[in-house]
Amino acid sequence: MEKFKEDFLWGGALAANQSEGAYLEDGKGPSIIDTLPVGEKRKRSLKDPGYAFEHTFDYYPSHQSIDFYHQYKEDIKLFAELGIKCLRTSISWSRIFPNGDEHEPNERGLKFYDTLFDELLKYNIEPIVTINHFDTPLYLAKEYGGWKNKQLITFYKRYCEIIFKRYHKKVRYWITFNEINMILRNPFLAGGLLSNEKEAIFQAAHHQLVASAAATKLAKAIDPTIQIGCMLAAGSIYPYTCNPKDIQATVERSREQYFFIDVQVNGAYPYFSQRYFEEHAIKLELSKEELTLLAENTVDFIAFSYYTSRLETVNPELRNNAIEGNAMISIRNPYLKDAGWGRQIDPLGFRITINEIYQRYQRPLFIVENGLGAPDEKINNQIHDDYRIDYFRRHIEQMAEAVKDGVDLIGYTTWGCIDLVSAGTGEMEKRYGFIYVDLDNEGTGTRRRYKKDSFNWYKKVIETNGLTL
Repeated sequence: MEKFKEDFLWGGALAANQSEGAYLEDGKGPSIIDTLPVGEKRKRSLKDPGYAFEHTFDYYPSHQSIDFYHQYKEDIKLFAELGIKCLRTSISWSRIFPNGDEHEPNERGLKFYDTLFDELLKYNIEPIVTINHFDTPLYLAKEYGGWKNKQLITFYKRYCEIIFKRYHKKVRYWITFNEINMILRNPFLAGGLLSNEKEAIFQAAHHQLVASAAATKLAKAIDPTIQIGCMLAAGSIYPYTCNPKDIQATVERSREQYFFIDVQVNGAYPYFSQRYFEEHAIKLELSKEELTLLAENTVDFIAFSYYTSRLETVNPELRNNAIEGNAMISIRNPYLKDAGWGRQIDPLGFRITINEIYQRYQRPLFIVENGLGAPDEKINNQIHDDYRIDYFRRHIEQMAEAVKDGVDLIGYTTWGCIDLVSAGTGEMEKRYGFIYVDLDNEGTGTRRRYKKDSFNWYKKVIETNGLTL
């Protein structure tokens, strides 16, 4: 029995705001990510955007990043050598509409993505495009208050209409919002919000859900063959003990994770939402027209990221010693090894998560982020990253088991097929790629590219459709 179907999409993933650089070039406007520095100051800025607005920092990683904007042809040639069948990337909204609320797009920005997609297709690499990947135009955050403002639905629809009409013959798979549930953990990054007030967060999320449904309707009208997906930051949540209180806490935490995906797949808020809103004094402004739009325009597939599982408990002492990785808080699992940066490695949890999502929704799944962020050492222009190979081998083995379980899986794109700037910390040293980029946390380096040992390993995985690990 073969593990994966013949047309399985093996690939890699990156994001415009973490790779392109050229942050004000060719008419692009600044996005929210462009205000963020590196390290602890970045973490503080994510929790308090006012801190970032009030300070000028020595280095902003997104301003130059790995310079994919100018080096994409060389990078795509490397991707073709790697053998990937698809590349998940994103379009920078502020490259198309610099402020976000204009009526006419920036033609130079559109031409960049014309050439980017053409270059991918030249090598038979299918683009998988995220429409909004943590880079809402900064102007919309400052002047409109981010996604809590209903006007952003109009601006987003205008943006979608432009890119769907322009690229629908080149791009088949679209994802409306990157990790939509991350707005609960990082409202500035995911929603351009300037406060952490819970009602504002859920109102902003509602507007994103309506915008996603509107984009789905628009895409199908322009080209019925377009496939529209939603995306969540996933990872199964385990109870710390068999104490029924831990079980119930785990159920409630899982509901929080799937809250918005329930809407995008089922077309309505989940049955438990009314109680949640009442107990948290949340009163959403919504209309019958919006609820009808949600009901009639559900997604074709579910995309998700997986880095690790999480633990839940009601024990206050354990909760006070929680670790935080990728903005997801969890207590430490004594059965798992640490990967650094607040994450633990759980390959079996990958299979568990895949099955959990598929059982819940019964829609095709697309794994669009999975990977190991680790500091690599370059010696004589070589990078020996056996730890990354081991990570991927064990996760792909469990992904194959999920396919044998009967899960309908479209594809798998590893996060950071090339090293890029970390969204959470702004660091380069938290490396994910099969391709090393000579750049450090302060922006110093040649930006030259070097193939790691994992490059040839993943190439063989793709060549054999997952049979050789």
